[in-house]
Amino acid sequence: MRQVRVALIGLGNVGKAFLQLMIEKETLLQEQYGLSLVLTAVADSSGGLIDGRGIAPAALLSHKQGGRGVAASEGGQVGLSSPDVVTQAPADLMLEASPVNLQTGQPGLDGARTAIGRGMGVVLANKGPLVHAYAGLTAAARAAGVGFAFSATVCGALPVVNIGQRDLAGCDIRSVRGIFNSTSNSILAAMGAGGSYSQALRQAQLDGIAEADPTLDVGGWDTANKLVIVANSILGMPATLKDVNPVTGITAITPEQIAEGAQRGEVVKLVATAERGGDGYRLSVEPQWLRREDFLAGVSGWEMGIVFDTDIMGLQQLKVDERGPIPTAGAMLRDVINLSR
Repeated sequence: MRQVRVALIGLGNVGKAFLQLMIEKETLLQEQYGLSLVLTAVADSSGGLIDGRGIAPAALLSHKQGGRGVAASEGGQVGLSSPDVVTQAPADLMLEASPVNLQTGQPGLDGARTAIGRGMGVVLANKGPLVHAYAGLTAAARAAGVGFAFSATVCGALPVVNIGQRDLAGCDIRSVRGIFNSTSNSILAAMGAGGSYSQALRQAQLDGIAEADPTLDVGGWDTANKLVIVANSILGMPATLKDVNPVTGITAITPEQIAEGAQRGEVVKLVATAERGGDGYRLSVEPQWLRREDFLAGVSGWEMGIVFDTDIMGLQQLKVDERGPIPTAGAMLRDVINLSR
């Protein structure tokens, strides 16, 4: 039985879902993979907790579900920052599930750098560090000889990165098209059923699906950030957000336009595109009117999907219906298993 010590940074919805999977999948991990995960450090916005003997996931999950922070748990320390926890944690892997900061990538970026510098493998659900420092982080991980995985950062449970990096090896990828944001996709679906944009957004917020400030989702920026990760990790393009042009969201789409599109046999989707041209890939995020026979036209509601157009493996088309944080936490667990083999 291989014991792997993990430090979990971030105990929001995804972090708590990962604790739940540690509990539910304990027997499967041991019997099928010969793997025993031991939680030795955690951090949230209140502080941190470090215990090399192991922290019980069930007790911690119950504590968090009661609305209390890590600092209020037995042995917790107020104000212990996530980089401090990573610096002190006796861990083999650092799992980063803290809130995404797309402005600077912090504090997740410093946490990832610190973990790599200490010889820990890194699993990211947080897009921020990759958007700001993909090349530096991957180079540092290679130089340190540690694992570095981030399949949860693009479409959660859908194995976009894994397929693009591993299963399409040897292919010339001519284009990538994807629906990467389920919030925008669900709002467009609700508008297609007759609701206005404001009604659809308000309902998504009441359901706890859309943020109070939904700009990143409906403005296309969340999709653009995921496209940057795809460009770097799969297409070999050292892209930044400046390379994505245009970035246009869904706020100008009206129910009348959707109804007119339906009469033409078309549906509107917020589509990320990487199209190969003479001097590399052109990256864009914008609403597109798709014929109903288009695979992405059938990616509906809370689904996300992607189409790879390749020279020798044809069209690779995948989608996932992802509701709630468990699938994203499952992608983190997938990365943990693969790095621990």
